[in-house]
Amino acid sequence: MTDSEHSSYVEWIAREARRPVVMDAGARDRVMAAVRAEPVPHRSFVSRLGNAFQRFAEPRSLTLSPARSTLLAAGLVGIGVFAGAVMTNRDGRPTAGQPPVAAVPQLPVSEVQFTFVAPSAKQVTLVGDFNDWDVSSTPMARSGGGGVWTVVVPMTPGRHQYSYVVDGKSWSSDPNAPSAPDDGFGHTNSVKIVGRGSTS
Repeated sequence: MTDSEHSSYVEWIAREARRPVVMDAGARDRVMAAVRAEPVPHRSFVSRLGNAFQRFAEPRSLTLSPARSTLLAAGLVGIGVFAGAVMTNRDGRPTAGQPPVAAVPQLPVSEVQFTFVAPSAKQVTLVGDFNDWDVSSTPMARSGGGGVWTVVVPMTPGRHQYSYVVDGKSWSSDPNAPSAPDDGFGHTNSVKIVGRGSTS
């Protein structure tokens, strides 16, 4: 097809597209009459089930008196308690046939001894990341003469920071242990590395 034939063909399409469509006045009525004459399709079981489910799922308001609300709440709590009693033995383990709950792996705990020399102290406590820096959590005991204070603490393996608090106010690092960077509060804490099964 040459360019001139191509352009004449395009012009013919454009003319046809612009030509008004003339429709018989009774055409619409005949089409609608033919549609109405068709038999109504039989609703399938699936469509009826879908409509029933849609009606069931529609939100509805429910009004309960205070007494009925209380009874309903008590019944639900009772069901929960009963179900919990049925699902566990007396010792709290799941009954037979129930899937076991995955155990959380526990890190081994080592007994670690801390020693601090403070001859004039009336009280010494150990604080660290293992007891949330609680001044009253781990008091130390005086051991023999010379002002030696000791305590044994169960600790998990890893790197721990700690300090000693003398008479409830004076924070001191351990002179026999490596130091950690300044904690941002003006104190320098000590570092204890706890290995698996260590008893230092």
